[in-house]
Amino acid sequence: MRYKQLIYGPAKAHLRFWLRVFVAQLFLLNYAVLTSTAQVANDDVEHRQVLRLDQPVKSNTTNCTVQWKAVDEKLTGKCIEYHNDQWFEFTPRVSGRYYVNIGGQQCRDTRGVQLVVLTGTPGQPQTYQILSCTSLGSQDDVFVTLDGLRAGQPYLLDVDGYLKDFCEFSLAVSSKPQGLPAVAAPLLSTVTPSNNKLFTLHWNLSDTLGAVQQFRVLRREASEFRAASQAAVEVSRTTLGGAGTDYSWTDTLTVPGRYLYQVVAETSDDAAPVLVQQQWYAFSQIMPDPSYFSRASTQAAQRTAKAQQSWERRSHRARMKRLAGLKRRQSKS
Repeated sequence: MRYKQLIYGPAKAHLRFWLRVFVAQLFLLNYAVLTSTAQVANDDVEHRQVLRLDQPVKSNTTNCTVQWKAVDEKLTGKCIEYHNDQWFEFTPRVSGRYYVNIGGQQCRDTRGVQLVVLTGTPGQPQTYQILSCTSLGSQDDVFVTLDGLRAGQPYLLDVDGYLKDFCEFSLAVSSKPQGLPAVAAPLLSTVTPSNNKLFTLHWNLSDTLGAVQQFRVLRREASEFRAASQAAVEVSRTTLGGAGTDYSWTDTLTVPGRYLYQVVAETSDDAAPVLVQQQWYAFSQIMPDPSYFSRASTQAAQRTAKAQQSWERRSHRARMKRLAGLKRRQSKS
């Protein structure tokens, strides 16, 4: 019996180990299959999804492919680089202004989605007319304004992950805007770093904005997904009761980084908010020049040497004073 345990015990343990490995791999494979995101039905323009007014739909760009015969990058220039697009269609019943609201973005990277709105025969780029092309560059909830849409006219919406990003998102064509205006940010490469942790924004209230209730200040670090509200600045009043024109707000930064500041004018609930100011600011804790440390070390050594020399001189004078006193006492005796 002892012999069988010595022979078959390790073999059974080895078998149990590999059996557990096989079961674990099988579980992970089944989990990956169950949780993987399938390609959306509207990956091709022929199967585009019809949008209803004020009825948001959820979708994702994962596993989508480009139907190259249905697009032409020459029409949009550098605005868009197709990677994993999908198609929607909207036909307004009433002519006028509409908003494309994009929200709830969950992306692999920080770039978000991009949107092209156009008219023409689906799948025939030579008939397309581009109405709007927007690359977001973030995962903020944003809206794109579409003016002058005609009743009964079908409009195509092509959504793609910006710069090959993979995103889940919510999309709706609405009569009311939601989120921030989709406006391209200034170039980050033009920002000069500063070691001042205080940054002040300045902006003006234009007469063309109408009755503004307040300004909202938002901030987003370059690596962050979304902008966060930092302050609400109320509209000031002059002695005559009119709205003030000049405004400012100061932020105190604690962490070095590259920050995008946006000032949004908010009016009534039905009116679209307006972006009145946006600016990058780079806060950097600049290190001293490398020679600073060698200079500091040299100065410290010099101070130490002077202190040593002073101590030695005082000690020498004390010894000479004691010797002189001793000689005087000896001469008197």
